[in-house]
Amino acid sequence: MEWDEKLQLIIDYVENHLQRKQEPIDHQEVSVIAGCSFDFFLKVFSYMKGISFSEYVRSRKLTLAGYDLKSTDQRVVDISYQYGYDSPTSFTKAFQQFHGMTPKEARSGNAKLRVVPKMQIWERQRYSWKLEQKPGFRLIGKSVWCAHGQQGSKIPEFWSDCQKSGVFSKLISIDIGKPGGLFGLYRNGESSAGEIEYSIMVAAEGALPEGYGEIRIPETTWAVFDCRGAVPQAIQSGWKYLQEEWLVRYPFDHADCPELEWYSTGNAYDKEYLSQIWIPVIDGHKERNR
Repeated sequence: MEWDEKLQLIIDYVENHLQRKQEPIDHQEVSVIAGCSFDFFLKVFSYMKGISFSEYVRSRKLTLAGYDLKSTDQRVVDISYQYGYDSPTSFTKAFQQFHGMTPKEARSGNAKLRVVPKMQIWERQRYSWKLEQKPGFRLIGKSVWCAHGQQGSKIPEFWSDCQKSGVFSKLISIDIGKPGGLFGLYRNGESSAGEIEYSIMVAAEGALPEGYGEIRIPETTWAVFDCRGAVPQAIQSGWKYLQEEWLVRYPFDHADCPELEWYSTGNAYDKEYLSQIWIPVIDGHKERNR
């Protein structure tokens, strides 16, 4: 389930608890729906919606409280406890900050109250993404070194060479990934020359073939981005999107692990061909509780 679907379920959950059950929001239930810690969910919600989860819930409570004041004869004290406030005083203060008037003033015939409607999920992102916790795995493959600025020409050339030389056939024959597919892996060189090591690899076990390298990828949480379309254009456009927007603004700490590209089996020139970018991230809440 992707994040837009999860957020819709959580928004529906909030509305159900505020309007029907009139119960507090259970952080554990939200965490279960989100599939991650509550702290991690708060970061995702804030990033994707541009508003904190607590502010959204507070705005919805005060919007609904305004409806109740205008349409029912409920006492202010009852409404304050209904929406989780400790006292009528704290409710009145929050209500006035939100609506610009007291609950008593809100009941007058010409009072105009502020409304924050139920949030609707934004239009699906061009590059949909989700978080996936994956166990550690071993990658086997071939590598090439690229000088800074040469990646755009050197890497496609390396892919072409691997296809012609039979490296692809060898890698496909030992691939144990589910689903199967090729990985592209970036690692920075240790020298000050700014070189980058790029590898084409598959998930594999068993003996290391002669002339091939390997790397162990630890258990990690990944932000996985779908890129649709022919390669290399689709994956290059995906990186451009990440570098200009997501990587600049995303609220997650980067895990100590290489970033990966993943290429599915199938026609790599088809407009619906699937490739992915995997960004290793840290769930800070889980790290602190290990």
